Amino acid sequence: MNILVIGAGAREHALCAKLKESPQTAKLFQLPYSKAISEIADSRDIAALDFEKIAAFCLDEKIDLVVAGPEEPLCKGISDFLEKKGIKVFGPKLRGAVLESSKQVAKEFMNRHYIPTADFKIIYDFSYAKEYIKERNKYPIVVKADGLAAGKGVRICFNENEAIAAAQDFMEKRIFGCSGSKIVIEEFLEGWECSVMAVVDGKTFTMLPVSMDHKRLLDSDKGPNTGGMGAICPVKLKEELLDEIKNEILWRFITGIVTEKIDYRGVIYAGLMITKNGPKVLEFNCRFGDPETQAVLPLLNEDLAGLLYDAACGGKLQKEEAEVKSGACACVVLASSGYPENPRKGDEISGLEKEEGINIFHAGTKFENGKYYTAGGRVLTVSALGENHSAALALAYKKAERINFEGKHYRKDIGLKLDKDGFYKGESVSN
Repeated sequence: MNILVIGAGAREHALCAKLKESPQTAKLFQLPYSKAISEIADSRDIAALDFEKIAAFCLDEKIDLVVAGPEEPLCKGISDFLEKKGIKVFGPKLRGAVLESSKQVAKEFMNRHYIPTADFKIIYDFSYAKEYIKERNKYPIVVKADGLAAGKGVRICFNENEAIAAAQDFMEKRIFGCSGSKIVIEEFLEGWECSVMAVVDGKTFTMLPVSMDHKRLLDSDKGPNTGGMGAICPVKLKEELLDEIKNEILWRFITGIVTEKIDYRGVIYAGLMITKNGPKVLEFNCRFGDPETQAVLPLLNEDLAGLLYDAACGGKLQKEEAEVKSGACACVVLASSGYPENPRKGDEISGLEKEEGINIFHAGTKFENGKYYTAGGRVLTVSALGENHSAALALAYKKAERINFEGKHYRKDIGLKLDKDGFYKGESVSN
């Protein structure tokens, strides 16, 4: 197959690396241009939202499968657009992608199909938001911008003033543009978080190994929410909990899309809170998670190209769970100082030499005069394989220390909520 990956971040770098291994991959293309990804794929300078140029490129290069990485092209309808031109896409169409682009749509979908989630209220007006918040007598609560906000549109508020400030930032100051035109105020859930991704073919799913993301900027889950500062995989689950996730979340999701005739062929990502009353969905995403993908894909003992093509064809998946290699994978995100609000850019990066068992996936970098420089908030993801969780973490952190750029920041506590076998340690950790 000739395969095109859309997106130029660390997630897409990891997707290209895994697709490159497949015996079914003839030619591998990627856009928009990335110097780092160009080392393993034919990288082209076409914008991810230039659907006309992408379609023309696909027809010219006889692309058999398009894999859409980021949420923005999906939420703007790239799958619908390309499929009308006869181009096969792994990534849901608009009616599926809206489960990520609107938290209201996702929450109402969950309610209709009995998928466990936090109690919530949709609010359209800032004046009413203030009234509603003032009536609350139980804190913390969670305030979310309805639309896309690069993983930053969620605030956990511990008092009335914080909640009103969040609502004002989203609805009046519009710090995320029209994504904050309405908000969702949710019950705060107690428990511990994990990330579940499954490949969906419209009728069934193949579940990928469970991982754990680390959203907050600072150690001990302090600081603002980010796009993700690191991940560890696999997270081991007791059999009864795994069955609950499959039956009450993934299969009910499948029932929902079939009942509502939603053409969903792509990844469903469920951010879960494991509470004393069982797993509950914090959010749905319509694509591979970042940085979870950088920890999950290196462990897959599957032909990724074949798996994604079968899903894109519809109704072709054979297994409820993907095969996984032994061991563990840990990834650590290296961010620029000032991230997430105002990341520093333009600093030279050193220490990128290749090492056994380690992948360096590029996100916010640029290449000039033979050197890499920082060009974004999350700069690199260091991903390492090990025989167990401790070994993988040690290897990832050793490499993270050797990579240098001005203002480099990374969390030092990735994976520490898990024991040596990959099970959650059980201390009280909340969202």
